[in-house]
Amino acid sequence: MSTDLAGVVEIAEAVRTGAATAAEVVDAHLARISERESDVHAFNLVLADEAREAAAAVDARVAAGEDPGPLAGVPVALKDNMCTRGIPTTCSSKILEGWRPPYNATVVERLTAAGAVIIGKTNLDEFAMGSSTENSAFGPTRNPHDLTRVPGGSSGGSAAAVAAGFASGAFGSDTGGSIRQPAALCGVVGVKPTYGVVSRYGLVAFASSLDQIGPFAHTVEDAALLLEVVGGHDPMDSTSIDQPAPALRSILGDGVEGVRVGRITDLPPGADPDVEERMELAFEALERAGAKTVDVTVPAFSYGLTAYYLIAPAEASSNLARYDGVRYGLRVEAADTATMNAATREAGFGAEVKRRIMLGTYALSAGYYDAYYGKALKVRRLIADDFARAYQDADVLLTPTAPTVAFPFGAKTDNPLAMYLCDVYTIPSPLAGHPAISVPFGTGQDALPVGVQVLAPSLGEPLMYRTAAVLEAAVKEGT
Repeated sequence: MSTDLAGVVEIAEAVRTGAATAAEVVDAHLARISERESDVHAFNLVLADEAREAAAAVDARVAAGEDPGPLAGVPVALKDNMCTRGIPTTCSSKILEGWRPPYNATVVERLTAAGAVIIGKTNLDEFAMGSSTENSAFGPTRNPHDLTRVPGGSSGGSAAAVAAGFASGAFGSDTGGSIRQPAALCGVVGVKPTYGVVSRYGLVAFASSLDQIGPFAHTVEDAALLLEVVGGHDPMDSTSIDQPAPALRSILGDGVEGVRVGRITDLPPGADPDVEERMELAFEALERAGAKTVDVTVPAFSYGLTAYYLIAPAEASSNLARYDGVRYGLRVEAADTATMNAATREAGFGAEVKRRIMLGTYALSAGYYDAYYGKALKVRRLIADDFARAYQDADVLLTPTAPTVAFPFGAKTDNPLAMYLCDVYTIPSPLAGHPAISVPFGTGQDALPVGVQVLAPSLGEPLMYRTAAVLEAAVKEGT
């Protein structure tokens, strides 16, 4: 077995049956990290010693005749906004310098209980605010397919880690597209589950009503197994849905015969021609597999970007108020508390985080709340209602994940609006709380990956994954 690029399911099976050891798998991945990490910069921290120790524990359980779990020996990378006990968790921000959480996120607990080996903490746009991973305090992550281009964001480090073979699977957080957009640009599978399917306990908050943790993987099946492991009710998260994780792997082969796939006829324009071409081929592939394409409208879809950039910054301005130099992280000494608070936040937060805090604080301020934040919440309701009507006629919806392939560094940094438009197709589903998956579907301009996005109604993960599996198979067949 090729241990350096093997998938999640393959590695777990090999380790559990003794065909490979967890130590061999981890060493192979660490060797690949050693070869390319200096170029890619996917990680803020590589946990080499801890990973080898965890792998040895997995191998000891196998040797004792025990089952180490469904992710036995699988190297997994974590976005550096998920709490890891005793291990630095920075959110790629100077303001969390030196902070080591006293507890693990629920996702971390479930992964380690399943036998996974945490191999490192990945780079991200600071506090998950960005679409290119250029906003990290520790420098940008580069796209493994072309080091002159961005990997997407904000979970660019996790996407790049999987694409480069540094980890078999990875986890990111998706608030407005931060899993799916980098997955598309890096040519891997990325999933945003239904809001509440995966616990947010231990995820450092950006926008609490939108944030959701999800997996990156090489294949749809690998992404299904990862979600099965981390999903399900968690009493530590008040927004967690009180039901088990969805069963996904067992239905991946059920196909799409008779499934109604919605084409959104009033989708916001702006996708490049190469992306549009791959989209048409995706519709054709699903039709060959027995699905039926139906036209639907989602009128409020085009307002998603506007609503999101009022709601998310407003929630961020509240959540990030806790970083004040008093309790943890960076502290800039000053003559009095108020001056210390201001100086700490000035030194600790980057430009994009400051921009969004100011936007959010303004939107929540007296005299402007109803005109901005309150109106954005009404638009959010309209988006959910429009989706509900569309799903009366369609079972799933198909859109591009991102309007372009990976773009060069610096191409959009001087124009925040151009950067925000990278998420025009991914933002509406978090506003509605719905699941979505990005599937690699061939290449576009400059032979760079293109992602196709499958959207489904709340708790529609099974059919969403089935549709994704058909698209994946079509690419393997040469579509």
